[in-house]
Amino acid sequence: MQKIKLGVIFGGMSTENEVSVVSANSILNNLDQEKYEIYPIYISKDGKWYEYQKKEKEMKFGETIKQDKEIDDVIKYLKNLEVLFPVLHGLYGEDGTIQGLFELLKIPYVGCKVLASSVGMDKVYTKIIFERAGLKQAKYVYIRKYKDKYIYVDSQFNEKIMDLDEVAKTTQEKLEYPMFIKPSNSGSSVGINKAKNKEELEKNIEIAAQFDNKILIEQGITGHEVECAVLGNEDVIASCVGEIKSADEFYSYDAKYRNEESKTCIPAQLPESISEEIRKQAIKAFKAIDGKGLSRVDFFVEKDTNQIYINEINTLPGFTNISMYPKLFEASGITYKELLSKLIDLAIKGE
Repeated sequence: MQKIKLGVIFGGMSTENEVSVVSANSILNNLDQEKYEIYPIYISKDGKWYEYQKKEKEMKFGETIKQDKEIDDVIKYLKNLEVLFPVLHGLYGEDGTIQGLFELLKIPYVGCKVLASSVGMDKVYTKIIFERAGLKQAKYVYIRKYKDKYIYVDSQFNEKIMDLDEVAKTTQEKLEYPMFIKPSNSGSSVGINKAKNKEELEKNIEIAAQFDNKILIEQGITGHEVECAVLGNEDVIASCVGEIKSADEFYSYDAKYRNEESKTCIPAQLPESISEEIRKQAIKAFKAIDGKGLSRVDFFVEKDTNQIYINEINTLPGFTNISMYPKLFEASGITYKELLSKLIDLAIKGE
């Protein structure tokens, strides 16, 4: 059997470069060597593309990549491949940018297409689509950084320019503490912080603005933080539900990748009826953004009421050895290697 020429692209120009490297390393070590002729490609933080040779080595989080042979003609190199597997988290890899390149080159690729990738990356616009789909969400405020001030955007997209003090006061009228302040376009909880008072709110708005000019402020929900993985194009299946038990106040970047006290519970300790409803909502959310291939959908289950609130969708979830996406499907009966093959098959078939 002739092997399929598969390009695995990782690294990238986002704040999640290091996470991407570890995800790709796990993928490279679990791909079916009998089925695929594998071409690992590393994109550096400054946007240069390299052929990556040391795929057998286990990469640890934060380890520096030694750049190999630079690819002079990226387009020509990619056109030699039959299918691409982008393992690029965050900006320029998960936001529809590189997916647009693949579309122009007419090369099949794993994961969501341009629209779903761009919408799924932008937390504000994801919320707008989820509202239209009737999915329950935390209350939120949307603002944009504008020079040395901010633009408050109401639910009808009317805009008002405000200073930081006015923004904080307006937000306090709409939401209750604690609040979570998030850059609209950022992954792995980069730039996300929790505020318990006006001083913290103002400080964390300024921090979020360093990562994106669009900022989402959400009212906190006390309860279980759970995740569900989905797989498919039209015939979509959902995994079991898993629960995050963060070692920090919330599941921050450090809690995810640097604090070994953070734990996951698979399956989540929830009533079966709640888990089943989460699985249904995960598929609905995936289809609402026109998802393809894979996504991980995150929810909160409110304490005491068991109300389900959708948090966000991740169209290119982590694939490290501790990542929830492969672990959830492994608990649902699909091994890591089988999962990779299914995703590549979905990309090739496109149906």
